[in-house]
Amino acid sequence: MRIFVTAALALTVSALGGASAQSLQAAQSQFDQGNWQAAATAAAALNTSEGLSLAAEATTAGAALVPDNQKKALFEKAQGYAKQAIAKDKNNAEAYFELARAQGRLAQFSGIFQSLGLAQDMKKNLDAAIKLDPKLAGAYVALGLWNANLDAGGIKGAIAVQATGATRGNVVANFEKAIALEPEEAVHRFEYGNALLTMGKKAEAAAQFQKAITMRAETFWEKRNIEAAKAALAKLK
Repeated sequence: MRIFVTAALALTVSALGGASAQSLQAAQSQFDQGNWQAAATAAAALNTSEGLSLAAEATTAGAALVPDNQKKALFEKAQGYAKQAIAKDKNNAEAYFELARAQGRLAQFSGIFQSLGLAQDMKKNLDAAIKLDPKLAGAYVALGLWNANLDAGGIKGAIAVQATGATRGNVVANFEKAIALEPEEAVHRFEYGNALLTMGKKAEAAAQFQKAITMRAETFWEKRNIEAAKAALAKLK
């Protein structure tokens, strides 16, 4: 009888695991189609570290599509999801990355100079993500942007560098690492171009935007990145 019960329990757990995986896949599909609100709701409802990480990603991405007066609340909500994901699994590299990404977007929206504490937390979370998963390309992109945006020159830039240790010397290395890991991701080229623009390197930025628009675009977000790269390239001509 004990063997039968154990076997039945194993089958039940396996079935539930499969259902959870299917639900996560369904949430991911919603996100890929651009339905970020449905994706975030479905993913968060799973109450797993992976689901909450996806909810954070979808919420941060969705903030780009709403009016400015709604962005801050979404970035904060995304941070909440990511923190819950970390609480459930402290070894989830994606959760630390999503927390850092939401923090970075909030810092960009609020103004880096007003958000040095947030920028410092972002760096800690990116370091944690990379330590857990050295092949997490997005984390290197975020680090590249972090260094480029903080070391932006002028008095404010000097204060930011002194407070955080950011330096333009780390921008290229981080982006090249990300591109080596995921060479076909247009978003890496697009963000590289943005970082180069911040550094005043227009020709190099244009080259990255040009590479971005030649890459595949299957999901809603990939297509959006391609269009953004086209728009950025047009402004440089």
